[in-house]
Amino acid sequence: MRRRDDGGRRVTAAVIVAHHERGEAAALAASAARWLRERDIDVWMPLSDAAAIDLDDLGDDRPAGQADLAISLGGDGTMLRTVELLGGAPTTILGVNVGQLGYLTEVEPAALTSALERYVAGAFEVEERMMLAVDADPVGEAPPQSWRALNEAVIERRESGHTVRLLVRIDGAPFTSYAADGLIVATPTGSTAYSLSARGPVISPRHRALLLTPVSPHMLFDRALVLDPEESIEIEVAGHRSADLNVDGQRALTLEQGSTIRVGAAVEPARFVRFGPRRFHQILKAKFGLSDR
Repeated sequence: MRRRDDGGRRVTAAVIVAHHERGEAAALAASAARWLRERDIDVWMPLSDAAAIDLDDLGDDRPAGQADLAISLGGDGTMLRTVELLGGAPTTILGVNVGQLGYLTEVEPAALTSALERYVAGAFEVEERMMLAVDADPVGEAPPQSWRALNEAVIERRESGHTVRLLVRIDGAPFTSYAADGLIVATPTGSTAYSLSARGPVISPRHRALLLTPVSPHMLFDRALVLDPEESIEIEVAGHRSADLNVDGQRALTLEQGSTIRVGAAVEPARFVRFGPRRFHQILKAKFGLSDR
């Protein structure tokens, strides 16, 4: 979904999230900070980012969600980390592609200053992307935990050479038990991530949907399911082998037998800055080197 922003809104604060191992990201962070400060816009970086790229003067422990704008300097992984740091706040995210072609970033490094000028002038649109709300109820002494995900939540085996048994309920009704290496619950944005490598369908990010994709299922039913975003998915570790829960590529929790996770559409979307028409299928074509015929 796209929304045109109000050009009269005053931008007062920006947070910069940068890839820790790319020198260009450090140079861009310093340049963007100077540009913003010259216009009396408060700017900071998470402490770990500032320390990693030797910009300690920008380090601050304030929540990223207090900013009007988050500038992500890296690739899609840095964009995912930026979304995580915002914690569901309505902060808009400007992605600068420092690396290979990304699905989520909007501008190339040379265009960063121009992009900031357009943002401050209100000459941009906001593209909203559906996110997941992930709630885990582990057995034992571990407390319930919650996360948000832009791409996916994955329950997968811990032991090489063994499948895990995972019972799936949809809207509270049992669907089936999977014997598989794992299960992926993805958003349309995440349909081009891990789910794609597990032969799941590609879904336009303009959609709102839940995608359930088995990973190497050892059973006759091996198809992915595309569900309505208002439906809920509950996955229970039904066998004796434990499984790992990973959220947007980061290990979150170990789940023992009887543990469950519930996944549905999050209330809050991720909000990306866009400066013009963004054709998803053309990005997909470039990513995979597809020919015109």
